[in-house]
Amino acid sequence: MTSRTRPAAVAVAALLLAAATGCTEGSTPGGGAAPGTSAGQPTSGRTAAPPAAPSAAPGAASAPAGFTLVASGDVLPHDSIIRRAAQDAGGDGYDFGPMLSGAKSVVAPADLAICHMETVYGKEGGPYTGYPAFKSPPEVAAALKATGYDSCSTASNHTLDDGAAGLRRTLDALDAAGVRHAGSARTAEEAARPTLLKAGGATVAQLAYTYDTNGYPLPDGRPWAVQLLDERKVIADARAARAAGADVVVVSVHWGTEWQTEADERQLSLGRALTASTSGGRPDIDLIIGTHAHVPQAYEKVNGTWVVYGMGDQIAGDMINHEGSFDPRGNQGTIGRFTFAPPTAPGARWEVTKAEFVPQWFDTGRGRIVNLGAADGGDPRHASIRETIRQVVLGRGAEKDGLTMGK
Repeated sequence: MTSRTRPAAVAVAALLLAAATGCTEGSTPGGGAAPGTSAGQPTSGRTAAPPAAPSAAPGAASAPAGFTLVASGDVLPHDSIIRRAAQDAGGDGYDFGPMLSGAKSVVAPADLAICHMETVYGKEGGPYTGYPAFKSPPEVAAALKATGYDSCSTASNHTLDDGAAGLRRTLDALDAAGVRHAGSARTAEEAARPTLLKAGGATVAQLAYTYDTNGYPLPDGRPWAVQLLDERKVIADARAARAAGADVVVVSVHWGTEWQTEADERQLSLGRALTASTSGGRPDIDLIIGTHAHVPQAYEKVNGTWVVYGMGDQIAGDMINHEGSFDPRGNQGTIGRFTFAPPTAPGARWEVTKAEFVPQWFDTGRGRIVNLGAADGGDPRHASIRETIRQVVLGRGAEKDGLTMGK
């Protein structure tokens, strides 16, 4: 197991404090007291979407079906979230299903649904902890599955909060729940194998990376345990996923500057570089999904490819920013929904024909996700929060490229 002792150098300590602060929870509780399938065998539990192209002529091969993909932000169980799950379980374990239920109407109907599991899981029975070194109840995995998620990115700055043992427990629990994963691995073979999923008539690869692990070193002899963000590696992995049979390549990336709604220069430059990469005239990457900033960030179409710079948090306790103040933006987020249509010509890409964002808010007082796209207006806070999110999401001109707000 990796040591949880942070480096002693003052400069490194300061860096780690800045990196971790955005995951800090406020002092007031928000609520009440099988390894991955091989590359040649993509799986999914979803029913194929109706064909997105006209039926082929009699005797000809039918066109593959299009599909919808949804993706959401950080699942970050602070102490208050863990207490709420215990309360929702009625004193018998932990039940995260009720707090996730507000997202189910968006997640469950999609052909492919991707989450971001930011933390690792503790031992069965605990102890479980929130910030700064998270160890979440493994019951989170079953709730994610019940909500409709098919796969989760597991590469984050908290992936090594409990060393190699925590990483292994997390992937074991996701496997047991039937949720696929990308971004961390128990073996070198698992790390080298792309996560391939079926959606409609497409095989979709999910790749995932993080900018750092809060200074925790990679476990001895396991440099592959967590996928670290590097432009050349992402592109190489995307091309390898294509070679393994992927029609669509989705990259989940834990990046950016916490508490900053504007995408930082690294996000912008890396987004440009990754979306510009092509092989045989076809983009190597078809969608980029960002997490980590804890606040919603913009969506943007870059070089013809959609980039979500930051989804915001899906589940988190009351959040404290770098100034030490409660920041309500830490409980705001979006779910991205993208409709893909099959290629119109041999060798062409699967195209996003419809791009949507669904604004959401985690109401820490009730411990529940609120779908602000479908909210009925009964709570006067909903309209204001929805508008705040909308302005940020459209802040880089995505509306002109067809991005709309969904329900």
